[in-house]
Amino acid sequence: MIPLVRFKLAAYARSHRLFQPMIGLFAMLAVFYSTTVPAGKELSSYADSAGLLILVFAWAARGLLDTEPATQRLISMTAAGRPGREVGAGLLAALAVNLGMAAIAVVLPLGIGFAAMPSPGDLAQGIVLHLVGLSVGTALGALTSRPILSSPAVSMLVLFGGYLALLLISISPAGRFTVPIMPWMRAANAGTLGGALPALSAAALFWTVAGLAAYLRLRRTRP
Repeated sequence: MIPLVRFKLAAYARSHRLFQPMIGLFAMLAVFYSTTVPAGKELSSYADSAGLLILVFAWAARGLLDTEPATQRLISMTAAGRPGREVGAGLLAALAVNLGMAAIAVVLPLGIGFAAMPSPGDLAQGIVLHLVGLSVGTALGALTSRPILSSPAVSMLVLFGGYLALLLISISPAGRFTVPIMPWMRAANAGTLGGALPALSAAALFWTVAGLAAYLRLRRTRP
């Protein structure tokens, strides 16, 4: 699987599809940190970044999984020995890309965005939130990729609509039991994220696993 992951990453980079989510990433970071974040607000800034960048993570995962045409995916399945390895390699490659973008989102503000360095605890929580965000984004991107939704127009509508739905539902009372984007933003702003983070992360990861399980099941019947 490792050579197949490298192959997918190389194909993604050479196709220049990677530029699209990277431009989105830096555009969002430019907006987030157009003014210096005052001391003591680093964690709330990280929480907003992790929640809003889910869309960029989903876009990146979708783009990577869309890079190969159906015929090439069938060749990869044959070369890998069984279909599950090809599917797993695609998800690992998407996670690797999103890990790189999440690292940029966490490290860049340390140099140009914050008036003061965050405490180790706030930095650790910011990293956890971005890891949760990239996992949710990867699942959403996989479910809207070409092997699942063959129409590019429908795929983009579902991707943006799905993210908007996650945001709207997270505002409702059921938000803590879905992907709790707004609850973790509110908790970070209120200074209560430390106690709420385990439950919020567990809820988000539950739906991530459910989304990836749905993707794996659908890929059984799609090339």
